[in-house]
Amino acid sequence: MKPAFSFIIPVYNRPVEVDELLESLSKQTFTDFEVLIIEDGSTLKCEEVAEKYKPKLNIFYYFKENTGQGFSRNYGFERANSNYFIQLDSDAIVPENYLEIVSKTIIERKLDAFGGPDKAHESFTDIQKAINYSMTSFFTTGGIRGKSKNAGGQFHPRSFNFGISRAVFEKTKGYRWTRKAEDIEFSIRILEAGFKVELIEESFIYHKRRTSFAQFFKQLEFFGRGRINLAKTFPKELKIVHYFPMFFLIGFLSLPVLLLLNKTLFSLSMLLFLIYFICIFLNSNKENNSIKVAFLSIIACIIQLSAYGLGFIKEKIGL
Repeated sequence: MKPAFSFIIPVYNRPVEVDELLESLSKQTFTDFEVLIIEDGSTLKCEEVAEKYKPKLNIFYYFKENTGQGFSRNYGFERANSNYFIQLDSDAIVPENYLEIVSKTIIERKLDAFGGPDKAHESFTDIQKAINYSMTSFFTTGGIRGKSKNAGGQFHPRSFNFGISRAVFEKTKGYRWTRKAEDIEFSIRILEAGFKVELIEESFIYHKRRTSFAQFFKQLEFFGRGRINLAKTFPKELKIVHYFPMFFLIGFLSLPVLLLLNKTLFSLSMLLFLIYFICIFLNSNKENNSIKVAFLSIIACIIQLSAYGLGFIKEKIGL
């Protein structure tokens, strides 16, 4: 008998994270599902981890050459046995009632596809909590993720927590890009095909993302490039809000010049930045109940906006 759901999980050199993810999936209150691990050409394999969970989960492990996450998800879709596929990043932890919520909601709303938000888990490091804050807070452009409408447009599920029906895959043929923003491109085509897509706010996952600010900077620069890359195919998807990180970066880097040329304008700019950083600190402290995480959140937000803005500019001018 076919399972109700198939979890599709592409993996690249992350056996420890996969172990944590599979442990969380083994505790689901809704149990009619299978798990497909797609090892995308890793040198640090998770085959033994997958084998460990066979007594607890209906799990299948596949190793393939490295083609990127999008095509690895397609590989999983083609081999899945259910009629509904759920994509997760390998660095996710899933709450026990996640699939129960998803199952109930897609039936009630008759959803062909859905996306869910992400949150920080109590076990995350302070840096991971700060990074999560910067990627979910309304004080940064990262906060447009996990909203019913992103940047004034339609809701586009992201691949870290993204479900589609078999009918969606058969109609769209899955991911087309190996380049930046492949999940947004896929989401746009799903909507253009007339499928019903919504955010399920309660179907959140805990998403580790990056473990250091250096890794976070690299990831967000990639995201900034991805937005311009996406706009080359879908010009209407480039909104004014996507320019904000670029404006932030230019303004932040202009402070030394203003100090030399116009001290009044420098003082006003510094005041605005100070107010902004205080707002981040107070809001993060309220959310995380930690002064340390609140300070780190300021750093994370600066990195989030600056790196995205840098990638945005570099891709825009062809660097």
